[in-house]
Amino acid sequence: MKLLSIYLTTLLFFTATHPKAPEDFWSATGHRVVGKIADKHLNRKAKKEVSRLLKRKSLAFVSTFADEIKSDKKYNKYYTWHYINMPLDETYENSKKNPEGDLVSGIAYCKSVIKDENASDDDKAFYLKLLIHLIGDLHQPMHVGLQEDKGGNDFKLQWFYKDSNLHRVWDSQMIDQFNMSYTELAENTDVLSKQQIKAIQAGTVVDWVNETHQITKKVYSTVKPGENLRYRYSYDNFETVRSQLQIAGIRLAKVLNDLF
Repeated sequence: MKLLSIYLTTLLFFTATHPKAPEDFWSATGHRVVGKIADKHLNRKAKKEVSRLLKRKSLAFVSTFADEIKSDKKYNKYYTWHYINMPLDETYENSKKNPEGDLVSGIAYCKSVIKDENASDDDKAFYLKLLIHLIGDLHQPMHVGLQEDKGGNDFKLQWFYKDSNLHRVWDSQMIDQFNMSYTELAENTDVLSKQQIKAIQAGTVVDWVNETHQITKKVYSTVKPGENLRYRYSYDNFETVRSQLQIAGIRLAKVLNDLF
């Protein structure tokens, strides 16, 4: 009985304190891929300042911080920064904005604190961690999804005969099914020329949102509620996942290079 009591107490604690379900974000693996790729594209000055603010923690290590703090209610105000809900036929510019903030406003705020000469290093480090994460979220197509199904969270379907949803499939399940570590995925990105990297880094955050939203449209158009997704779905879409992770890493490096 004593062992059972300890088990139930531990289970209750874990349930009460564990972060939200993985459908709320790129998987930890995905975010770490973005951080690892970005690190390869940082210039010397940015790398030095980022290392100082993060106390020598890597971009990959802190990339999940913004999801980890979701378990603490005092950080609830940052929850809406992880996504944008907008109709498929609209751009960010003409869509209705969330008064509580979204990816675009959240990224802008993080950048403003990091650039503020009067901000403390602790504040800069906090918002740097958020920024690293949000640039990753921006490139996950279902983070720019429809309000009516909560970015695919209420788009119910099956993944290899088990209940799931469209958001979760894109956040984590295709990545997990591929069964590579974040370092393996980061080391096996596509070879790009300097011109291709420059083209990827061009534009604004809003441009990047609208670009991701074009992928979102395709995601919604190629799957039906209740469908059982299996190997064929990964075959058709995992290259898009890999590409978005690589693009996110390259753009994160551009943002950090510009800031520092």
